[in-house]
Amino acid sequence: MDSMSQVVWSAFSVAVVLLYGLAAAYLILYGLHMYVLTWLFRKRHAPRSQLQSSRIEWYAAERPDGAWPVVTSQVPLYNEANVADRVIRAVAAMDYPNGRHEIQVLDDSTDETRLIVDRVAEELRQSGRNVVVVRRPNRTGYKAGALAYGLSLARGDVITIFDADFVPPSDFLRRGVPLLMDEPENACVQGRWSHLNEKHSWLTRAQSLAIDGHFAVEQGGRSWNQLFMNFNGTAGLWRREAIEDPAVGGWTADTLTEDLDLSYRTQLAGWKIEYCMDLACPSELPETIPALKTQQFRWAKGSLQCARKLLLRIWRSRLPMSCKFEATMHLTGYSVSVWMLTLGLLCFPLYHVNPYRALGGWMFVLVALMWIGLSGPPVAHAYSRRVIQGRWSGVLASPLLMILGVGICLSTSIACVSGLFRRGGEFVRTPKSGDAERDLSGSEAKPKRYRLRSSPVWMLELAAAAYCGFSFWYFVTVSEGIVGTFLAIFTLGFAIVGWKSRPESLGSRRRAPAVEERTSPVTAPALSLQDE
Repeated sequence: MDSMSQVVWSAFSVAVVLLYGLAAAYLILYGLHMYVLTWLFRKRHAPRSQLQSSRIEWYAAERPDGAWPVVTSQVPLYNEANVADRVIRAVAAMDYPNGRHEIQVLDDSTDETRLIVDRVAEELRQSGRNVVVVRRPNRTGYKAGALAYGLSLARGDVITIFDADFVPPSDFLRRGVPLLMDEPENACVQGRWSHLNEKHSWLTRAQSLAIDGHFAVEQGGRSWNQLFMNFNGTAGLWRREAIEDPAVGGWTADTLTEDLDLSYRTQLAGWKIEYCMDLACPSELPETIPALKTQQFRWAKGSLQCARKLLLRIWRSRLPMSCKFEATMHLTGYSVSVWMLTLGLLCFPLYHVNPYRALGGWMFVLVALMWIGLSGPPVAHAYSRRVIQGRWSGVLASPLLMILGVGICLSTSIACVSGLFRRGGEFVRTPKSGDAERDLSGSEAKPKRYRLRSSPVWMLELAAAAYCGFSFWYFVTVSEGIVGTFLAIFTLGFAIVGWKSRPESLGSRRRAPAVEERTSPVTAPALSLQDE
């Protein structure tokens, strides 16, 4: 090897070692951080739940119905023919003092959803409900634009938001409003997402475990320990005054996660966000891998956009160091996918530039730390399930979640990189089936109106599966099976996700009929909100 080749090889070796070390260090740090959040959640959970229950009871006892604030429940929709009827009826069925609940359907749809919305809204108005259908001249700003437009027409001092795939329980407002209004500094109260279709498949079981981990350990650990948390875009209540606070700036559409963005700007302005784990709202989990990838792509890209937009402001503030650190881990959390992908792709070249056996005893330390770090999220998820369901039911789903997380990390990594360099973007909604109630009623499934376009990323995922599979075979042949364990998980994850994302797996797409545009942006008269 000549001198030039040696220089190139040395530079390559250093780059591989540094990248691998950085990825391993971040994953270890993130895993240890999840242990801390689990401990913080466990310490505060019982007393906080008791305190919130007593506050709800006190407010209900002290406030006659006429003294409860006017609430506007916003339901943003865009081509949701499968679930529009369900969510509107559920929101209208919530118990609240007569004349003090306005339902605002923010309908940006261009298909048959418009007809469904108009029919249900008229039926509910005939029964005495205050249902207003709001249609904008265009879809500027996507969901954030719809929420801002609706807010300008809303009559409530409290704003609740429910996405199309949610089915709020009848007591949601009676329990959520007291938690928001009895603390003047509260800008928002976030409820927990529960699941309509958890048992549909292995995919929904894995997702439900991850969602439970977020809505117990993460949200509880942050909110109840004076750390920044986020409104999750739905199943929550906002104080209108906080959204319109000039120091906050209202809804903006320069990121794909308008909820996360508003949450952090609100807390930087001095407001607080409260989390109530007992305020559960059922929702529908994505039932296909392409749908899940679409959802995760939007969340990952938007999170990194918020990190780029807000982290410097956070670190320049006078917030405690613990709050700054947790905000950083939170806003950059999706970058875990980037570092996971880095580990999977660099195992093979790392072995050749710095053979693992040359590390001696340090190899055991590195592997031990990585396993400890990688076990952090599963421990948090399992404990969350223990608290929510009263049993350790997440053990069997943890391997499925790990395989799924690894499998979609390539798509999510692309989203993270895009979020670091691009503002805004198209808000691609996650398709909903609306079939969750079928499990309870035994009725036939609804027709599949919406299907996603195939992305060429599936070919990269299958190529990554082949690469990781070859690397796994190689490590087994050289008796380095301890490293091969990681690569076996990568191979299986990429293979499943890539195969399930190929065009043939999406099937045919039934196009929903278009509906003629209305000329008026507000298509239903607002009923009076005066006390009856």
